[in-house]
Amino acid sequence: MSTTVELLREILVKDYSVNPDSLTLETPLEALGIDSLGVAELLFTVEDEFKVKVSPESAKLATVGDVVGYIDVLVAAQHGSDNEAGMAILAA
Repeated sequence: MSTTVELLREILVKDYSVNPDSLTLETPLEALGIDSLGVAELLFTVEDEFKVKVSPESAKLATVGDVVGYIDVLVAAQHGSDNEAGMAILAA
């Protein structure tokens, strides 16, 4: 079982080769080298990994924490989860 934060961290490390020690909820995506195209690509991965459907008009996602919050909202809306932000528990 992994939390949203843990699974997102794994995705960012694997797909964007970022140092896991540099990842905090406040870390700007741009500081990780993730531009708007990179965010779009990240959201495709989020759809697959979290089994959610991302809206074509996604929210403004500037930090790792923004992405975590967005994922948790999607999981709650689409899977009926009422977990706290960053704590959606998913089977690993």
